[in-house]
Amino acid sequence: MEASCLELALEGERLCKVGDYSGGVSFFEAAIQVGTEDLQVLSAIYSQLGNAYFHLHDYTKALEFHHHDLTLTRTMGDLLGEAKASGNLGNTLKALGRFDEAVVFCQRHLDISRDAGDKVGQARALYNFGNVYHAKGKSTSRNDSEPGCFPEEVTTALKKAAEYYEANLCIVKELGDRAALGRTCGNLGNTQYLLGNFRSAVASHQQRLLIAKEFGDRAAERRAYCNLGNAYIFLGEFEKAAEHYKRALQLARQLKDRAVEAQACYSLGNTYTLLQDYERAIDYHLKHLIIAQDLNDRIGEGRACWSLGNAHTALGNHDQAMHFAERHLEISKETGDRSGELTARLNVSDLQMVLGLSYSTNNSVLSENKEIDYNLERNRSFFDLLNFDSLQRVSADMLGDEGFFDLLSRFQGNRMDDQRCSLQEGRARKATATSSSSSSTSSMSPGQEAFLGALASAQGRRLEDQRGVGTLPGLRSLQPSQSCGSRQAVLNQLMASDDASEPDDQFFDMLVKCQSSRLNDQRCAPPSAPVRGPTVPDEDFFSLILRSQAKRMDEQRVTLPSVH
Repeated sequence: MEASCLELALEGERLCKVGDYSGGVSFFEAAIQVGTEDLQVLSAIYSQLGNAYFHLHDYTKALEFHHHDLTLTRTMGDLLGEAKASGNLGNTLKALGRFDEAVVFCQRHLDISRDAGDKVGQARALYNFGNVYHAKGKSTSRNDSEPGCFPEEVTTALKKAAEYYEANLCIVKELGDRAALGRTCGNLGNTQYLLGNFRSAVASHQQRLLIAKEFGDRAAERRAYCNLGNAYIFLGEFEKAAEHYKRALQLARQLKDRAVEAQACYSLGNTYTLLQDYERAIDYHLKHLIIAQDLNDRIGEGRACWSLGNAHTALGNHDQAMHFAERHLEISKETGDRSGELTARLNVSDLQMVLGLSYSTNNSVLSENKEIDYNLERNRSFFDLLNFDSLQRVSADMLGDEGFFDLLSRFQGNRMDDQRCSLQEGRARKATATSSSSSSTSSMSPGQEAFLGALASAQGRRLEDQRGVGTLPGLRSLQPSQSCGSRQAVLNQLMASDDASEPDDQFFDMLVKCQSSRLNDQRCAPPSAPVRGPTVPDEDFFSLILRSQAKRMDEQRVTLPSVH
């Protein structure tokens, strides 16, 4: 019976290693159904099952099993096991957006590792700490804010993230762990980028790129090139940015990842827009559009149409610009993109004045007569399709005009009012004592952290007192220990595999994108974050493009005759 439990657990671990987390969950759950009296075996199963649920984005179940693991490790007096369980709980709470609680468990992980002289554990705890504060900073930042221009709360969180990453770097360098060094350099570069320290970001990402090449990690290499491109954009070095985005595009194609291929095309299109090379911008945005259509990414398709409309307007191709502006408007309505709809309406209105038209966009003759079948044009050059005999350039000072961006910002203010929600009466009275204590952590001041840490520890012990160990799923009645060398070897393999599962860059990327809000009876859900399509990168320097278009639109407006 005991061997069967271990065999099931090992099969679950094997499936998780190859990315089959659903299959892994099935075997781990089956192992729990068989049951065991060995607390170490059960702890390893809980930990792996929690990790599998995490990868499946079922964070509630992940939290449940990591809590079980924490209870068992404390019961056994296994401090290193408690440290590992605390680290897993910190990661899961971070994914749920419960950052202050995550900090408590990360601190516990760090404290135990320091007391035990466990350098590897310390490095992981510091890395997790950095991830928590990085995620907290990103989750509370405004989507229309540029790097280096965030509110104080966001900046404070990001600075803490940088401090923890730098502390991690000191240890992993001492340990000679190049793989861990590369991961941390990438995350530190991302943090410095958000803080507006673009030169520091470049240095970190260049180090990340070097290590990725050492390991032959093309996915990490692609991310490094993309991140370097983003940093060079904000340094105003657009040609360098384009070079790095092109390398990212090559690697995306080698990896056969069409979504990130489209992202690279989109970034290149935006870069050439900033360079005022609109023919190239159109070429790359059309490539992005085709992939977005293939992947059924309507949001990405809308963004491509918006970009193509701008580029055609700059070239004086106003009929084509109107076509894409109307497509952008249609898709924005379909996807519920209020900001995109506003932008599209303004663009359509401006183009109508330029063209001297006054028809409704819903009955546009242009839309009916100038439809383009992109699927039939895939293998032809974009320049064979359009006529560029008359080109129109914009002035070099186009980046200085803030008019359109300011107008867009004022309109976006109304969206916040539309999305406000009110608390229901009586919710506070219905909330349980547990949810009351949990929700209060979100407003925790720095001086309360030590107290909260002690409180969490005390509550953990109280939890053990209030629930008997025998109530944990999969735990059979305790029997005298049955020594078995083969069983111990299998257990060691299972626990060693679990201990080695340190998150990589892709794991971190998944975490920082989690926008889940904390659910309890005393809170209403905040407005959901705007959905981003898979073919649109996180960092698309959207506001720079908006400002770059403002002067052009002013120059191309027609002045209506005054009425006497």
